[in-house]
Amino acid sequence: MVERFVGTWKMISSENFDDYMKAIGVGFATRQVGNRTKPNLVVTLDEQGNICMKSQSTFKTTEIKFKLNEPFDETTADDRKTTTVVTLENGKLVQKQSWDGKETNIEREVTDGKLIAKCRMGDVVAVRTYVKEV
Repeated sequence: MVERFVGTWKMISSENFDDYMKAIGVGFATRQVGNRTKPNLVVTLDEQGNICMKSQSTFKTTEIKFKLNEPFDETTADDRKTTTVVTLENGKLVQKQSWDGKETNIEREVTDGKLIAKCRMGDVVAVRTYVKEV
């Protein structure tokens, strides 16, 4: 199932991301850059079942490596230190980040050849859409 996510994905749209960044506590200057950045998402999978997700942009490149259902420490693009776990639920990759008593999750699914990432913090939802690069 994870194989569907493997590849290089180019962002084509981002909705409500500023509100999402505000909700998770990102400062104004970082939000300004975050709103202008259209990162590529590169997903790879090795023979041991390790998944690597790399977000590449001119501003910053971040990378996480993990196995499904195993918690790991993550430093996010906005420098939060989170405990993160990624699960596969109904064909969606669900990434839950916990820090300072807060929790957010990013739900990614592949639909009609697009990768849709829904970022949720409380009742704030941002939707970022990617298409696969050939």
